[in-house]
Amino acid sequence: MGGTHYGHGVSTSDSAAAGAATSGFDDLGLDDRLLRTLRQLGYESPTPIQAATIPLLLGGRDVVGLAQTGTGKTAAFALPALQLLDLRHGKSPQALVLAPTRELAVQVCEAFQAYAAGLPGVHVLPVYGGQGYGVQLSALARGVHVVVGTPGRI
Repeated sequence: MGGTHYGHGVSTSDSAAAGAATSGFDDLGLDDRLLRTLRQLGYESPTPIQAATIPLLLGGRDVVGLAQTGTGKTAAFALPALQLLDLRHGKSPQALVLAPTRELAVQVCEAFQAYAAGLPGVHVLPVYGGQGYGVQLSALARGVHVVVGTPGRI
């Protein structure tokens, strides 16, 4: 994979991004409720992809990141997405996450739910093939903030 690349021409190598991971999550601009949840989940310090992308995403920047499996990519985009939700708008979808497989969609959905534990009222829905349309459409009708699904079902 070799590097981490960001939208708008910003790019850095894994080694340069590694230096950004020395600060804590407190320095990234995350909401106190998310910080408490991260501490409860045992997160101590951000990984390079998290340290490099969370502030950009919170600032409204477009980001494309490449990093190896297990480096915290899901938290890198899920935490800013959760923080940027506007719960005053009811339960209408505000974030859409595409995952290539059902298994990854479920995994990403579970991560979103874990990170949202300190955000009362946030609803996340996985949508994927192999489950009836009716169940998923009913859940959408009841209202969700984040939809995580496979391209075919989305």
